Amino acid sequence: MVRKIRYIIFLKDVLFLSVGAFGGPQAHLALYLDRLVRKRGYLTEEELIELNALCQALPGPTSTQTLTAVGYKIGGPNLAYLTLLMWVLPAFILMTTFGLMISFFSETGISTDFTKFIQPMAVGFVAYAAFIISFKVIKTYEASAIMIISAILSYMVKSPYLLPFLLLAGGAITAIKYKAHPREEKKKLKINWSNFLLWLGVLLSLALLGHVTQFKAIKLFENFYRNGSLIFGGGQVLIPLLYTEFVEFKEYLSSEEFLTGYAAVQSVPGPVFSFTSYIGALSMREYGIGGEILGGFLATVGIFLPGTFFIFFVYGFWEQLKKYRIVKASLEGINAASSGMVASATFLLFEPIEPAFINLFFLIGTFCLLMFTKIPAPLIILTGLLLGLVI
Repeated sequence: MVRKIRYIIFLKDVLFLSVGAFGGPQAHLALYLDRLVRKRGYLTEEELIELNALCQALPGPTSTQTLTAVGYKIGGPNLAYLTLLMWVLPAFILMTTFGLMISFFSETGISTDFTKFIQPMAVGFVAYAAFIISFKVIKTYEASAIMIISAILSYMVKSPYLLPFLLLAGGAITAIKYKAHPREEKKKLKINWSNFLLWLGVLLSLALLGHVTQFKAIKLFENFYRNGSLIFGGGQVLIPLLYTEFVEFKEYLSSEEFLTGYAAVQSVPGPVFSFTSYIGALSMREYGIGGEILGGFLATVGIFLPGTFFIFFVYGFWEQLKKYRIVKASLEGINAASSGMVASATFLLFEPIEPAFINLFFLIGTFCLLMFTKIPAPLIILTGLLLGLVI
């Protein structure tokens, strides 16, 4: 009974975080430390930081996986799934609703000119993310070269199939330097493969089912599940993949709609990956409101489920795995390739925007506000919307 009460209190804490956690993975970690470690004592600061490091090494949304892993540590898989649901639900509702609103405006001819300034502002957010990520992960000449090559290729070759290859290639290049890392004493790995096989089974089943049925909802689910299986880091790294696949490759959204949604997610609490709820909703707009809600739901489940399977799979043998030098070495290249993708996304996203002075002003201004002030992102976006209404 005491344990169940503790679980309920923990889920209430997760809900509190889901409606108050703005600012992306780094800000989320600070909030986790404050509420889960210092106020509640669910785990130690060292344990939380180690879990966060583990999640950074896995595909999927880092802050979501970290919180899910805390739930897993406290109460096993059932509590972990409830943690994921509680964390994602508010952002899913908000972003799916925003997608429905944009779709309604488009169908009824209502002008969305009030969003004209938040589109270049969204590019400013991406530019800031590219700068911060590269500043943190680029430490060697090899990483710099991988980042530049990744940025050039992902900008020139606009295919969603290239980007996972760049991540794997970057990791393989720096894995060669594994001898530069200190050797650690390690035991033979004992691996339970059930969650990995579950992840793989869902991936293959969705690909086969989508190919056979050609039903858009299933194919959409597969698209997001695949992307969720390949992304390392925060939601910013997801942006170039989503833009390439859903705007340029499949043309489910216009670039204006994409940028409007990305700007909106900056003012929504919880995971940045909830941007997929918006994209899923607009991708299914030809099926009506029911189809849009289904699209938002499938996109959300698809993007978050792989990371959950991965954390369940790796958690059991992470202590042994992290001692392997080749694993540590490969992360340098993976992070560098990811950084290059985000840098290229800045230029890809700005291309469709009219290169007028006012748009450059809002792009650079947003970057400077994020870089040199502590003004919260939601306030910046709200200001942009208000200026769009007034001017």
